[in-house]
Amino acid sequence: MEVLGLSLTLLVLFVSFGFMVGVLFGFFGMGGSFLITPTLLLLDYPASVAIGSGLAFYFGTSVIAVLKHYDIGQVDYKLGAIMFVVLSIGIELGSRLVFGLEALGIANFVTGVAYVVLLAGIGALFLRRASNLEDDEDDAGDVSDDEIPPVGQKIQSYSVPPMISLTAGGRASLWTISGAGGSVGLVSGLIGVGGGFIRMPAIYYLIGTPLSAAVGTSLFAGLFSGAFGAFTYGMSGSVDLTVVSLLLVGSALGARIGSAATATVDEDDVIVYFGIMMVLASAGIALSELANWLGTGALDLVSVLLLVGSSFAVASMILYQVVRSGGTDEPDTQPAPDRGD
Repeated sequence: MEVLGLSLTLLVLFVSFGFMVGVLFGFFGMGGSFLITPTLLLLDYPASVAIGSGLAFYFGTSVIAVLKHYDIGQVDYKLGAIMFVVLSIGIELGSRLVFGLEALGIANFVTGVAYVVLLAGIGALFLRRASNLEDDEDDAGDVSDDEIPPVGQKIQSYSVPPMISLTAGGRASLWTISGAGGSVGLVSGLIGVGGGFIRMPAIYYLIGTPLSAAVGTSLFAGLFSGAFGAFTYGMSGSVDLTVVSLLLVGSALGARIGSAATATVDEDDVIVYFGIMMVLASAGIALSELANWLGTGALDLVSVLLLVGSSFAVASMILYQVVRSGGTDEPDTQPAPDRGD
């Protein structure tokens, strides 16, 4: 039996997969491009269609998640707009760097290694942060969910004008924002991903916003790049609207649940889940690179299963925390007042 040209099994798979990625997307502020694209490739979709459909899904889910984060006051539009501009510049520089590496014949090796190292490094950083939070709780009771990491506080202490006020409180130098956004864009252009898994940590650690605001602002900053990418691939006919629609059906609910969960789940739990996600993703990508090097299809399959399986596991933990904390009811949260420039 086929529906919309797909078997019933694939239809259920895409809706379920969209829901899972939506939960992760709304919760972590990352697009899931490292999940959607390899899964579509595994299902024998052409590379251009896999990438184009992934970008279209990213854009659609971004809209859903940003609206939910807006409802609970977790989007800093000024910061997000600045990030988008410098991200675009960084992506352009990163793409030029890739062309240079291709001329040297080492582009695939460099991007593969960079991907694995970044994922593992960010995961380790967040797990270490979670460990420090647990130590702080043991020493001084509960830790506020609005707390920013020490490195963020240190960077904010350097008042290099012009200073930009943050919606969630505090101020950051425009130079810090530009440096963080430009660096994230450079890496995104180099390894060919949306950069959500780098963008959110950069906003959290370097600019120094609370974690929930970092997630919402990261989503907003990536919204425009997702729209541009989806439009570009769509004009060339490289977007499978049936697949994207099914993924979005599932993610429409998943993204709202994930976004709402950032206001109900403890910060240290968010950090632990993100760290686990990044470390397992690093292992999956490493296996994929090894499979390409050895020419072994079995390892490639294992890498995709590791990525998807770990993602389902983390999404399940998030849903469990939401249910345990009383469901997805929206908290009575209002954005912090703007303190002025």
